[in-house]
Amino acid sequence: MVPVDQGGGLMRVDLLTDPIAGLDEALAVVDAFDDVLVAGLLRPQKVAGLTELADAVAGSPLAARVAEAAEKTAAGAAGEEHFVSLAAARIAVFGSVHDAVFSRLVEATGRPQDEDSTRRVSETESPNLLAAARSWLADLARAGWQGIDHDLISGSAQVISALLAEPSLRRLAVLLDGFAAELAASCPGAALDRVPVRRWGDLWSRAMVLTLPGAAPEVGTVTGRLLPLGVDLLEHSTAAQAQVHAVVEPEDGTAPRLVRANVTVPKPDTIIGAGIWQLLRPHLSLLTAISEGRSMDLTGMPGTAEGDLLWQDEYARLGEPADAFSTARVVLPKAVTPMVAPLDRHPVRIAVPVFLEGYDVEGDEDEVTFTFAGNRLFVETDRIPAAGPLTPKAVASSSACLGLIRWDGGFRLQPLAVETTVRKKTTAVHAGAWAGGTTDKAGVKAEKAATDAAAVLRERAGRLLRK
Repeated sequence: MVPVDQGGGLMRVDLLTDPIAGLDEALAVVDAFDDVLVAGLLRPQKVAGLTELADAVAGSPLAARVAEAAEKTAAGAAGEEHFVSLAAARIAVFGSVHDAVFSRLVEATGRPQDEDSTRRVSETESPNLLAAARSWLADLARAGWQGIDHDLISGSAQVISALLAEPSLRRLAVLLDGFAAELAASCPGAALDRVPVRRWGDLWSRAMVLTLPGAAPEVGTVTGRLLPLGVDLLEHSTAAQAQVHAVVEPEDGTAPRLVRANVTVPKPDTIIGAGIWQLLRPHLSLLTAISEGRSMDLTGMPGTAEGDLLWQDEYARLGEPADAFSTARVVLPKAVTPMVAPLDRHPVRIAVPVFLEGYDVEGDEDEVTFTFAGNRLFVETDRIPAAGPLTPKAVASSSACLGLIRWDGGFRLQPLAVETTVRKKTTAVHAGAWAGGTTDKAGVKAEKAATDAAAVLRERAGRLLRK
């Protein structure tokens, strides 16, 4: 929604409200297969879910393998290789949903997309560890979600510990660690009132495919000027993650590119709100740049072709002032959207930075909708973190918004920052304004509470160690 004379163009919001053909049918295939996983693949009770999955990929290179896997599984004679084929087919169907949604979003934004479809992967060693992980996941699928118990879940502990010790396998290790913990908290499966069918299907299929050699993307380097757009903060009782969305202007003068940098840390459940930044800051100097409204100069920063920066502070230093809204108005419309890695082609992972202005606001701070010439875009104000000054009220009174377009049965906007009027003056309010520290009274109060909570925890830990 940036005027052409400012270097941008109009975003086609109408394309975000038009239906996309075939999505419901594809999702129905996934749901049918996930129903089979509930009771387990040892003696599947709903064979139709297997057949529908095989039919969905009948015109793809997976056709023969998945057809065989569906037949063997229905007969109760499937091995690990057949479960891998089923997992790959499930991911492929979700990939088609992702591609349809993502293509519509690329068309709506009008920004250039990376046309390099070739993706190299790094060679992964430790085949025995991958085989051990695959064996446990196969046992899990045979039992089904209703058949999980503590003995089955505890069988993953030794495998996860060994995987965590291998840096090249860290992605699989972390996924399995969180998955196993979630399953353990739900045991016994037979007593579950509600099974998170799609979520567990997502985690199982992704983990299964990650056990194949060469699933990790190859890492290159990035050199240039990084211009932050905003930060998305995610948290639950035991962990927190900050994901920074930004544009990098490469040193070689090629087109600017969208990138992401994130850091995940464990956290005690007593530290919430703005106190979470204290846990994240030591691992990501980029958070300071966001608070101070500055760019960062990168030299040889590790990164993937998909736009993920594997952040290491030694490859970055603070640069000149860089206003996020100026970046959004001038640089973002020209930024190249990277291709998405095959394993990341899932609609839940879509988070595309956009800049919007010239909209009207419907509803109140509890349910905000932006309208553009009769087209409506729902705003997810419940995604705004409590660890910053941005509030639903500020979004409801805004005149411009920098956010992420997501998809959850339809396109939705997650605000990262807004421009609003405060005392007759246009003011920018950022969700990550307190990331690197703050003098804001509310932020200072929350930080102090977190500091006190951390001190109490350290004292208690010290007592336990002394005993």
